[in-house]
Amino acid sequence: MKSKIAVVTGVSHSNGIGAAVCCKLAEAGTDIFFTYWKTEQSWAILFQKEIEKFGVRCNSLAVDLAEEGAYLQLLDTVQESLGFPTILVNNAAHSARDGYEKLDTKTLDDHYKVNMRATFMLSVEFARRFKTGRYSAGRIINMTSGQDQGPMIEELAYGATKGAISAFTLSLSAELAPLGITVNAVNPGPTDTGWMTYELKKRLESKFLMGRAGKPEDAANLITFLTKEEAGWVTGQVIHSEGAFYRS
Repeated sequence: MKSKIAVVTGVSHSNGIGAAVCCKLAEAGTDIFFTYWKTEQSWAILFQKEIEKFGVRCNSLAVDLAEEGAYLQLLDTVQESLGFPTILVNNAAHSARDGYEKLDTKTLDDHYKVNMRATFMLSVEFARRFKTGRYSAGRIINMTSGQDQGPMIEELAYGATKGAISAFTLSLSAELAPLGITVNAVNPGPTDTGWMTYELKKRLESKFLMGRAGKPEDAANLITFLTKEEAGWVTGQVIHSEGAFYRS
């Protein structure tokens, strides 16, 4: 993996899945390019230095993936600074509470721009450039949140737009198989990245049959496996890695 370059979107704090993925891939010898929210520049500079301690190259870009041309800007910057990536991890997401009484067109559009449009356009542009470069193997990993596992009350826009990623993953995997690109999605289950309140943890405690909530490292381990040569036969899958989370 020493010659590989990975793009990981949505990396803006140390406790997130994106940061864990960057660390795990860097530990395996992969060069890293990550995106972050523009208000987190100071953190991103420090995190980049942490990644470089693994002995790999690392660069980053503050970008709003809701902007229409952001996906082109991102891939252009990666190529100019590190070279062409063969791994794309679409981790960035937009999430806001709504429900049928609150949902409006702006809320829906805000979710669509990041969760669907950015993910879809990054994936297809990645594949177009991959094809022209005649690379041997590529990996696209998308993040879902178990939308087909049960309802997400008061998260209609989030559930709908993230759920669309599963269908996109399946169809895109078939199109890109002849290019040697695998396309998979990962549902990490309820993961403690800092968003869970004490009250929520107590309420969910009995549902974690393995005795704990998911950790960012759990998702990072699975994603890292999917980037390896050993996972070259795995494509078109939505992998629910929830640690026996009991939905009832």
